[in-house]
Amino acid sequence: MIQTRLLDPNRNLPLVVESTGSNGKAPDPNQLIDWYKNNESYIDERLLEHGAILFRGFGINTPAHFARFTRSVSTRLLESMEENVPRTKLSAGVYTSTEYPPQYRLSMHSEYSYSHHWPARLFFCSVKTAKEGGETPLADNREVMKSLDPRIVEEFQQKKVKYLRNLHGGEGFGLSWQQAFQSSERDPVEEYCNNSHIECEWKKDNTLRLSQTLAGIIIHPKTADRVWFNQAPQFHPSDYPVEIYQSLIAVYKDEKDLPQNVCFGDDTPMNPADLNTVRKTMFEKAVIFPWREGDLVMLDNVLVSHGRMPFVGPRKTLVAMAA
Repeated sequence: MIQTRLLDPNRNLPLVVESTGSNGKAPDPNQLIDWYKNNESYIDERLLEHGAILFRGFGINTPAHFARFTRSVSTRLLESMEENVPRTKLSAGVYTSTEYPPQYRLSMHSEYSYSHHWPARLFFCSVKTAKEGGETPLADNREVMKSLDPRIVEEFQQKKVKYLRNLHGGEGFGLSWQQAFQSSERDPVEEYCNNSHIECEWKKDNTLRLSQTLAGIIIHPKTADRVWFNQAPQFHPSDYPVEIYQSLIAVYKDEKDLPQNVCFGDDTPMNPADLNTVRKTMFEKAVIFPWREGDLVMLDNVLVSHGRMPFVGPRKTLVAMAA
């Protein structure tokens, strides 16, 4: 039997679709694929309403199960491109989630909101839960918008967001341009940047400097909701833990040379206090629940932002992105 309910009756997300078992038999991952295909219109409607759906009890607990499900329900899985975080590709369209030091919290964000090429949907799957922590907070970006100081919202609306990146050529902190663009040749990288409205400049040390300006607030293409949609709080140096920031400045000397940074579209700096307010608001609006092995979460990437809590012990969460 399959049941639906809200995980928390007092919160709008996530909607839970749960298998209650079948006479003591092991969960069958194909059950979810069949149910999904028979209820696709319902799922589409609920995803726009709630922004996140948690599929639980279906035994999606291996990379192969996850790949089979996501490829079955998505017309096209996206390959990682223009990346800004380390992750490992497991198979076509299937990756490990952000490989960020476990002792740190990963800021709330919508995937690739620093890019012109962001996915419409995200899929996360827990194949190994951490001993402690490791939750994936989920926040409704519509609620984030309503809760932010109108002054902050207006500034982001009017000025937009300029993302700045310095990708090293093979040695340095963060990703190399070869990793970010999955190419060892400059020409394909330049072509991608030109087609994606990214200003790019090659430095003498083989570093690639990138700059692109995007909206900080967008309208959802289907619901017409006005939502908070940017990664300024995560790109700004104020997001680094103090010890990491001090180490980076000792190496790079100037914030403009850091692996990533952000300012407003008119080149004026952002107020760290305002960004801290945004981070705090997004976490206050987030729903945080412990992963269970085999849990699979589907997000509308525009309606819902996500992060990651610190954790102890081995943890393996997979991610796939769909157009």
